[in-house]
Amino acid sequence: MASAANSFAELKTRLRSTWMAGDFGQIARLNEEEGIRFVDRLGLQPGMKVLDVACGTGNQSIPAAIKGANVTGLDLAPNLLQQARERAKAQQLEIEFVEGDAEELPHEPRSFDVVMSMFGAMFAPRPELVASELLRVCRPGGFICMGNWTPTGFVGKTFAATAKHVPPPPGLPAPLLWGDDEVVRQRLGTRAKVSTTKRILRFDYPYGPSEVVELFRKYFGPTQMTFARLDAQGQEMLRKDLVRLWEEHNQGDADHTVVDAEYLEVRAAVA
Repeated sequence: MASAANSFAELKTRLRSTWMAGDFGQIARLNEEEGIRFVDRLGLQPGMKVLDVACGTGNQSIPAAIKGANVTGLDLAPNLLQQARERAKAQQLEIEFVEGDAEELPHEPRSFDVVMSMFGAMFAPRPELVASELLRVCRPGGFICMGNWTPTGFVGKTFAATAKHVPPPPGLPAPLLWGDDEVVRQRLGTRAKVSTTKRILRFDYPYGPSEVVELFRKYFGPTQMTFARLDAQGQEMLRKDLVRLWEEHNQGDADHTVVDAEYLEVRAAVA
């Protein structure tokens, strides 16, 4: 039993290190517009208490605060929180950013009107705990809103391509199950009325697919750590597979990458 607990603690440490690697802010800034649109659809009102779970560098926290909400952002990675604080300060916004785990939120029950997470809480390894915590801290009459990559979308395909080279840890549910309508309803539907809508985030980068792969390899922690686990030959094989995937889905040209990535927007009205 102790051995299993130690192994899970090691996994948590590794996950934290993965998200701290690179410089996620370089990736997040390219997706800011979709974060704004995500928040716009929430219908936030001034004074609402909002929790942004796995908030990263603040792509959702900041537009929520601009709308007058009382926002708390939570993330596992302190370096991402520091970037979020700096962004909020630059815009003269009062946002509380705290280090914490989506599986064990440091908040009292029924504390928030809105609990949101975009491409964040879906990566915690124990989804049953995440679902329980999101429901616990949301007040009755409030709602949970998530943006989760779908298994069949472009990001799902990149996960599959990467898993051929570096398989995920055994025994853990795939993060992409949060992008499955039926699974989400099972996880949140016991205490909430769940509705879902498929959305598109457009990756639009002013350079070619090969350079996009290098961008993620340099700045995106999970990609950086995946490459680090391979030898030189393995790294080159993975790089070629990822470049090929971006090329196949590119709606731009050799010097301009435009790829549509599907995600599932989840809204759960808490009873």
